[in-house]
Amino acid sequence: MIRPQTCPICKVELPSSIGLESPLFPFCSERCKQVDFYRWHEEQYVIAEPLTPDNIDDELLQQLEQELERKAEESEGEFFNPDI
Repeated sequence: MIRPQTCPICKVELPSSIGLESPLFPFCSERCKQVDFYRWHEEQYVIAEPLTPDNIDDELLQQLEQELERKAEESEGEFFNPDI
């Protein structure tokens, strides 16, 4: 089951009708949007590690490798027929 989307500030469940096209998304109100902006402004949120192309590439590579390993484990024992 998919969990309903909630506002990251007040945790109110968002109606399913609010979508990516909403100017407030992922917030429930202008107030919550402004609270989030204020927290960024006051440096209450931080990016702990500088992002560089090398960091991003390494992280993506690790994620892909993990995904491939997981898929290989899931399909272990399955018969592969290239003619199908």
